[in-house]
Amino acid sequence: MKHKQEKIILGLDPGFGRTGFAVLGGTKNEPRLISFGCLETSAKLLHPQRLEQLAKQLKKLLTRYQPQLISIEKIFFAANSKTALQVGEARGVLLVTIAVKHLPIVEFTPPQVKLAVTGDGRADKKQIQKMLQLVFKLTTPIKQDDAADAVAIAFCALTYL
Repeated sequence: MKHKQEKIILGLDPGFGRTGFAVLGGTKNEPRLISFGCLETSAKLLHPQRLEQLAKQLKKLLTRYQPQLISIEKIFFAANSKTALQVGEARGVLLVTIAVKHLPIVEFTPPQVKLAVTGDGRADKKQIQKMLQLVFKLTTPIKQDDAADAVAIAFCALTYL
């Protein structure tokens, strides 16, 4: 249930086989973690089918949570060009699916996200997960990296907006 004048933010950490997502509400000082997890596609499917599945799963999230803002990570690597291309294609599918719904999108680089969550633009994943555990008063850190990244991306939007 939404609190008065609360913006619901959907954070996305784009990936081809697995896209992290997080739904936040509240404010910078009192953030609420509503949901988080991963959208996954089967490696047994053909490439276009995986992209289609990603779009379908995102549409379900958009319908279920009705976010007013989408926060998505900018692609910030090029170590493996095949992986970068697949992530770019997945990110494109996410952006088109969001654009069709006419939802506002904000984009952040990994250093911006790290800075917002930990105060250090070069923090590692463990530091981010520990800080998210503290901020959201979780008994244990978020185990899945993609989901934790999505929570951080959504929190970044909550912090800057």
